Amino acid sequence: MGPLSDASVAGSCLFHMGLTTALATVRGPIECSRRSDEIVDRACLEVNLRIAPFATADRRVVNPKSDKRLLESSNLIKKAMEAAVLLNLYPRAKIDIDILIIADDGSRLCCAINAATLALVDAGIGMKDLVCSCSAGLSGENGDTEIVDINRIEMGSHAGESAVFLPCATMPQRGTVVLAQCESRLPLSIFEKVLAAAVEGCEAIFYVMQESVRERANELLAARQGKASIELHA
Repeated sequence: MGPLSDASVAGSCLFHMGLTTALATVRGPIECSRRSDEIVDRACLEVNLRIAPFATADRRVVNPKSDKRLLESSNLIKKAMEAAVLLNLYPRAKIDIDILIIADDGSRLCCAINAATLALVDAGIGMKDLVCSCSAGLSGENGDTEIVDINRIEMGSHAGESAVFLPCATMPQRGTVVLAQCESRLPLSIFEKVLAAAVEGCEAIFYVMQESVRERANELLAARQGKASIELHA
């Protein structure tokens, strides 16, 4: 948490999930650039998801304003964050969340959600709970084994669109699922197993994120008390 020292950034987070890495920055609450964007009783949330050209092996430049997948992912992240952020505390304001995928080895949506959550916490934005995200799917010879934190190989990039992939986001302390998206056609019994595995993965990630928040709070408290140490590198 807090890897960036830019004065214009209220909070930031560099989040790793396996070989997938996301950098999230938060600006706000700030004044809306247009009066028409203002909401009387709450803040408006804007999410911009981008992918670095070197994030994948094909090294192609993706336009976040025209790529349908990125626009859909940005909208899903926005809905997940709106479920947790106390937007009513910041009427007529705007909160911008920019997420850059630095390395994409699968489950980039989950990694982006986790990075955005900790960046919001680092910015001091009021939240009901941490939004923790993890993906789940099926593996094994018969496709009957649940696995979590899916990477590119496990997503079945060589097997077409038939692979089971379910990204999920929860608020663990409230026991609430705020995102669950599955594009595969599954029997309800199998879907419930995969969803349960994803929720269990979210709970495991919650403890990692919670510890990160505590470490960041201790660092800021030590700095305020004049006990922080600075490392200088030649």
